[in-house]
Amino acid sequence: MRAPISIVIPTLNSQKTIRKTLESLFEGIEAGIVRELIVVDGGSSDRTKEIVLACGGKFHVSRASRGFQLSAGVNLAKGDFLFMVHSDSVLEINWSKNIKKYFNREAGYYCRLSFDSKHPLAVMTSTWANVRSKIFNLPYGDQGLLIPRKLLMENGGYSSIPIMEDVDLAFRLKGKLYGMPIVIKTTSSKYREQGWFRKGRKNIFILIRFLLGENPNKLYNDYYKS
Repeated sequence: MRAPISIVIPTLNSQKTIRKTLESLFEGIEAGIVRELIVVDGGSSDRTKEIVLACGGKFHVSRASRGFQLSAGVNLAKGDFLFMVHSDSVLEINWSKNIKKYFNREAGYYCRLSFDSKHPLAVMTSTWANVRSKIFNLPYGDQGLLIPRKLLMENGGYSSIPIMEDVDLAFRLKGKLYGMPIVIKTTSSKYREQGWFRKGRKNIFILIRFLLGENPNKLYNDYYKS
């Protein structure tokens, strides 16, 4: 019987974080549940490709748009279940043992978010993310997403929009996404650089504008240029 999970990771100049991400996924290969590690890159100019290949991952290039990259990775994947993970996130030890009970063909699952920082604002931000996911059924991509291929395809797959592709998908999967008690730790570097309050406020404003129907291309430009 073939391993059920294909892991899909979008990257763009991810050399500082991708190795730890991939290393945290190796236990799934050793446990016989991960069939392949697929990295879809948006045109990196650093050592991302070299690191991915050295770690045994499959490396593909597409245009730089996380939604498009994820969609391309899904199309390449051969597993019955797809596990989307960001390139700056690390899964907790023994995740491969705990995830087996969530091989449900009727629903998708996301992890419990934490940051690689014990700063009070890091704890507050991750707590809010976990509460938001549970109450509003609105997990973000940095929480990881395990979803059966059939369910994803039946609900339109990933949109190729450059930002908010995770929110877009979450709305289409409303009522079919649930949390699982597996911790995924993501980097806090962008929050430290931009300021926890400033970045948190920025994320909320972009979400509100997206929900109000603003063009995702304009949102992308505003988000990354501000």
